Amino acid sequence: MQLGTRWATGTEAPASVPASLRPAIAEVEARGLTGHWTLTWLEGRAIAELDAGWEVLQTRTGEVVARPFED
Repeated sequence: MQLGTRWATGTEAPASVPASLRPAIAEVEARGLTGHWTLTWLEGRAIAELDAGWEVLQTRTGEVVARPFED
């Protein structure tokens, strides 16, 4: 895993956040959730995790998924 960066909800995502994840991140934030995002990389794929309990990730097939953390 490669650590990326962190940023607060409601602020512009850093340039290192892939364009493919940005629409899904905006959709999660539109739910009124607040907190901080953490961008990491796993097996070359970006994962943005919101400390309010959501993640936005790109699957191996390239699909972008936004979902609550699984227990």
